[in-house]
Amino acid sequence: MFKFDYDAAAAHWVEKDKASVHMEETALKERISNFIENHNTCALATASAEGVRNTPIEYNFVEDCFYFFSEGGLKFKGLKENKNVGLAIFEPYGGFGQLKSLQVEGTAEMVEPFSAEYLKIMEYKKIPMEAMKKLPQPMKLIKVTPVSFDYLDSDLKKEGFGSRQHTSQMI
Repeated sequence: MFKFDYDAAAAHWVEKDKASVHMEETALKERISNFIENHNTCALATASAEGVRNTPIEYNFVEDCFYFFSEGGLKFKGLKENKNVGLAIFEPYGGFGQLKSLQVEGTAEMVEPFSAEYLKIMEYKKIPMEAMKKLPQPMKLIKVTPVSFDYLDSDLKKEGFGSRQHTSQMI
């Protein structure tokens, strides 16, 4: 019977990173920040005892945090039980040597409707107060504070770096 070694597979990038050429932290943060700013949609993964939900959703990146307005949905089952989330932002697949993506692990929290922080994000998105108040119930606002970033960019090899770069530092 085939027995898969999950631990070895999970350790793949950790082991590969030991021999990889790493970017200087400031340059990596700038590269990650530009990638985030040049996109506006991600896959937001949440999990509960009942299962996992992976939601395509628009984000705003404000003061080093991701913000998501949402009417509702099954992602909130996961958020109720588990504040640890994953985000994936990526380019369409164009071939093995053309990979570009960002995986983010973070901690989620709900922002109180019409609080100062909520209003700041409404203003950032240029959502009129009148429009929000006309809704039957306010949009929910999820805030994700990043804990770690894994940036994959095939072009980094051309610059002499490993194609995958990791940081747990805040941007």
